[in-house]
Amino acid sequence: MQERGGAHVLNDTNDYSVAKQTGNALVSACPASQLFSYIKKKKKAAARTAGRERARDTMTSDGLSHSGMRVTEVEEFLKNPPAGFSVEVLCSGYRVHSDPESSLVLIEDFDSRRGRIVFEQSLGRKVKMQNLWEYSSMRKSLVSKWIYLHMSACEENSSVADEARVLEHFVVCIDGNNPFIKWQMERGLDWTISSVAGESYSVDVDLTEPLESWAAINIHMINDKLLKVKPVWRDASFTLKYHSDALFDFPHWFGFSKRKFNLRLK
Repeated sequence: MQERGGAHVLNDTNDYSVAKQTGNALVSACPASQLFSYIKKKKKAAARTAGRERARDTMTSDGLSHSGMRVTEVEEFLKNPPAGFSVEVLCSGYRVHSDPESSLVLIEDFDSRRGRIVFEQSLGRKVKMQNLWEYSSMRKSLVSKWIYLHMSACEENSSVADEARVLEHFVVCIDGNNPFIKWQMERGLDWTISSVAGESYSVDVDLTEPLESWAAINIHMINDKLLKVKPVWRDASFTLKYHSDALFDFPHWFGFSKRKFNLRLK
C-alpha cells in the first residue's frame, strides 16, 4: 500500500487479501484511508502474536540443558506434571500436590496467567530451622532429592527503579543428588556454619549464574514491541534460616550472620 496525494492506495496482494478477509462490504464501501488504518492494526496484532509464538517455540519446556538442572514453563508443568506430582484444578487457579519423599518443594504461592498457583507440600522459599534435628533433616533433603523452585524471567524497566515486568514463569528443578551439586551444597553449608560468629544465621543459595547460562542457549524472549530482550531473573535463590534460643545472639541481631554462596552446574 502506498500513499498518493494524501490517499492510501492498495498495491499489494497481501494487503488486499487481509482486507478481503474483513468482508466484501468493507472493501467496497470503506474509504481507503480507514481501510489502510484497519489493515495496519490487523498486521500489527498478527505480528505480535507470531512473535510471541516464536518466542514460546524456542523455549525448552523440559530442558535439561545443564547436567542436574531442568527448567520448565509453568503452563507446561501444569499440563504435564513430572512423576510424583499431581495438579488439581480450582476456580481460582491450581493446587499442585507432590511427594515429599522424593522432592523438596521450595515455592511460594504466586499468580500467573492461569490464576493462583499453590504448591500444597511446599516449605516456602525461606526455610526456618530451630534445632539440630531440623537442620540435619533439611541438609539431607538438599543433597538427596530433586529441589523445585519458582523463578521468573523479567524484562527490566529502566524508567522505573526496581520494577520489572514478568515475561514468563518457570519451575526450576535441581538434582540435589548430582555429585557436583551435592559437593557444592555440602561445602557451602559447612562454610556457612564455620564462618558465622553467633548461634543463629541465614544463608542464601543463589542460582542466577546457571539460569543465565541456560537462558542464553535455550530461550529467546520477545516483548510486546517484538524486541528481543535479555531476561532478568527474579527469585533466583532460596534461603535457609537457623534460629537458636541463644539469649544474647548479638551477631545475628546486628545482621553479621548473613551468608550467601552461588550454586554452579559446571
